[in-house]
Amino acid sequence: MTFLAVGINYNTAPVSIRERLSFPTDILETSLQELWRIKEISEAAILSTCNRTEFYCTSSTANQQILIDWVAHNKQIKPEDFAPYLYTYTDSSVCRHIFRVACGLDSMVLGEPQILGQMKTAYQAAYDAGTLGKRLGKLFQHTFTAAKKVRTDTAIGSSPVSIAFAAVQLAQQIFDKLSEQTALLIGAGETIELAARHLSQQGIGRIIIANRTYDKAHQLASQFNGYAIALSELPMHLAEADIVISSTASQLPILGKGRVESALKIRKHKPMFMVDLAVPRDIEAEVEQLRDVYLYTVDDLQHTIDKNMNSRRLAAEQAEEIIDTQVDYFLAWLRGQSAQSTILDYRTQAELARDETLQKALILLNNGIPAEEALNRLAHSLTNKLIHTPSAQLRAAAENERHDLITAAREIFKLTTSK
Repeated sequence: MTFLAVGINYNTAPVSIRERLSFPTDILETSLQELWRIKEISEAAILSTCNRTEFYCTSSTANQQILIDWVAHNKQIKPEDFAPYLYTYTDSSVCRHIFRVACGLDSMVLGEPQILGQMKTAYQAAYDAGTLGKRLGKLFQHTFTAAKKVRTDTAIGSSPVSIAFAAVQLAQQIFDKLSEQTALLIGAGETIELAARHLSQQGIGRIIIANRTYDKAHQLASQFNGYAIALSELPMHLAEADIVISSTASQLPILGKGRVESALKIRKHKPMFMVDLAVPRDIEAEVEQLRDVYLYTVDDLQHTIDKNMNSRRLAAEQAEEIIDTQVDYFLAWLRGQSAQSTILDYRTQAELARDETLQKALILLNNGIPAEEALNRLAHSLTNKLIHTPSAQLRAAAENERHDLITAAREIFKLTTSK
């Protein structure tokens, strides 16, 4: 049985291809069961995110064409339209790949933590669909163990590498309790959405979202129990804000020195933390001159992000060493499974010999033979039964000069050299 993984990701395929090969939650169970019904497939799981789609299987063949044909049929796409973008892994390389993915080493943002949760979702979906077996299930469990060890033993996830996260982390350094602060976010794009999400996760007291289009502000604010305002209402609410994060596409500044100064007077000069993530800038540079304002630009944060990215790269080197060890552990378990059927057969054979010998001993006891004699006969008979076949095979091995079998037998039975 072979481990087989086939997939595409942000490195190998454009979004136009990735979106055609995505498997949303509502079709995942039926898709897994269809894949699992293929004769050559024993176990199956599908990981589908915005950046990758990967199929993990145990199969009687390492031929990726089985999966290509199934995907083409399932998605009604010609194989030649997506096959050039695929990568394939088999056996031990599957283990290494899935470990690296779960640890964020194969992600667009090195070390990002979301992928582990997505991997756990893929595992649960396959479990619920009944397409996991012992080997693939164990691989996933070992994957989670490896990812946890990397997170625990390295600093790969400890340093922010997104502008939005860096801004929120800086706010945490300035304010003791975000739960007592109000954040005003200007804009409604991806960066502001990320900032809102990070602030919400850190327990921000209140979120106000201002945008030129009120409906977009309201749509975003509703996700985080926030309050939406139109950009024209900004002067009326600026004084409420302890934290201001701005990221719009405006070609002219949205906040000038005078407007911020007026807000500070209303706040009785209570400090205001401001982050301008826009290029061109949303907040006039002169605002930095105000004594009660801490103003940071995207360049200020970029230095932190670059430094943190270098830290993650160093951590990634440590993570690769951990993964090497974890792959070895899993492969050792896998090799052990190849002997499992032999161990079970050997145990069954021994138990049959035991039961047969015990039955004869009971008959002897019922016929009035003394217990001590019956036990001696049982021990002698059982010993003969257990060693007869191995002894015959060892003699045959010697006659055929199979010294390797004799050496193996001594190792298996841990025999010491007789005098």
